[in-house]
Amino acid sequence: MKIVALIARILLGLVFFISGAAILLKLMPMQAMPGVEGVFVGVLISTKYIYVIKCIEALGGALLLLNRYVTLGLVLLGPIIVNIFLFHALIVPSGLPMAIVLVLLWGILFWTRKASFAGVLASKG
Repeated sequence: MKIVALIARILLGLVFFISGAAILLKLMPMQAMPGVEGVFVGVLISTKYIYVIKCIEALGGALLLLNRYVTLGLVLLGPIIVNIFLFHALIVPSGLPMAIVLVLLWGILFWTRKASFAGVLASKG
């Protein structure tokens, strides 16, 4: 399981660090999309909200790649992965397989570090 977790950590870290850094450093242009997804992404771009998301992605990815504060990286990337999954499940289904892979990679890392989340998952009666 350690090797699977290592692979999951590196893959997830690379995906988010590269995608976040590429937009922030303007290495990858943000393209206009047609339809509802274009409106959704257009609002993120026009309000500059996308840059906040990309900063969090790059930071979370870097934490995973550096193997420092991996739990914090998972906490930062969790809501972003949920939004990626919902975006593809509800708006652009063609990207759903990749979104599912991200959810699975995050889940593997969460499972291997579940002790770090014990306080959040504890039931306080």
